[in-house]
Amino acid sequence: MFDLIGKRNWFFLFSGLVIVPGIIFILLGPLTGGKAGIQLAIDYTGGTKWEIRFEDPAVTPEQVKTVLDHEGLSDSTVQTASDGFILIRTKPLGLQEAPSPTPEATPGPSASAAPSASAGASASPEPSATPAPSASASPAASASPAASASPEPSSTPVSSATPAPSATPGPSASASPAASPVASPAATVVPSPTPGEVTRTGEIGGLVTALEAKLGQIVAERQLTTVGPVISGELTTQAMILVAIGSIGILLWMTFRFRDFRFGTTALVALVHDVIVVLGAFAIFGTLFGVEVDGLFVTAMLTIIGFSVHDTIVVYDRIRENRSRHAGEPFSAIVNHSILQTLARSINTSLVVVLTLVALFLFSGPSIRNFILALLIGIVSGTYSSIFNAAPLLTVWEEWEARRRARTGTGRPARRATS
Repeated sequence: MFDLIGKRNWFFLFSGLVIVPGIIFILLGPLTGGKAGIQLAIDYTGGTKWEIRFEDPAVTPEQVKTVLDHEGLSDSTVQTASDGFILIRTKPLGLQEAPSPTPEATPGPSASAAPSASAGASASPEPSATPAPSASASPAASASPAASASPEPSSTPVSSATPAPSATPGPSASASPAASPVASPAATVVPSPTPGEVTRTGEIGGLVTALEAKLGQIVAERQLTTVGPVISGELTTQAMILVAIGSIGILLWMTFRFRDFRFGTTALVALVHDVIVVLGAFAIFGTLFGVEVDGLFVTAMLTIIGFSVHDTIVVYDRIRENRSRHAGEPFSAIVNHSILQTLARSINTSLVVVLTLVALFLFSGPSIRNFILALLIGIVSGTYSSIFNAAPLLTVWEEWEARRRARTGTGRPARRATS
């Protein structure tokens, strides 16, 4: 019979060789200010992600970065994307033009003429509305947009010196329709850009103008996404909380299910192994190839945790059964029997999932490719850790407790896991 437990140190060494480079690249992130290590997407950092293509294919990211620096966006990053597009990541940029006061909206002679017409010529304090009661008051009132737009004043006698014409409801009723055409353009919402069409509104529009003035025509826009810092901070916090709650819940359930704290703890250690492997792989890929961690990454991590625990429970449940059937045998032999009995099942189950993920990775779109990559790495790592890390760690812990009891002379037998 093949002794897997006897070679556990080799399995631990292999895990260390995989984990240590990943940890080094993870630590490079804060040390280099985000230039290396895990590359977080704007879902977690906030900002604007913009992909454009110039008519001149010779335009380089360095030239685009120079223009951005000149426009006050020195903290932005520019890199080459696929299909000749250039990817720009910068601070949050808006599409909506900033509202500015218009001459029609500010109080002036033309705006005060309508209220003066409704209140009467003699009651208005404005100089333009205080003419003597004569025929010359009619041109002053007709200069107002409110009076000129209404048909009633033309039929009202204006040569009368009495205040009766100013008290008529015709001019006052025409003041509200005259104000609505002025307020409507200010409330107009700028429509969202059509996919493929270059956005030319707001701050993005000003940046397009600056880029085209220096580097030529921009012919296509593939992606334009803006995430504010508040939303990105909430997503980061929620992601950490979800992973923490999932890990703690698994620890508590495994401890309750097997009536032994060691089972839950070693299963959690195997989960941490899988998380570090995936994070380290994405830190390496992010440094070398610019692969980003987006919002779907948390979903992938929770899926990996669940799959890894599933395999670990299968092995641990067989260990619990064999401890009752083979009482008196060394614990390492019981664990080795259990691993060999479940090895084929674990590998076959994982292999089916891996083949499906490989097909998805090769033929799916770019929007979910990083998600599939995280699942692929995590499921392979989870299968390995359940068989070659979790169960051997449980053996090491049990043997350490046996030696401690022998040294102290307690002679208390090892606690058995009950169903």
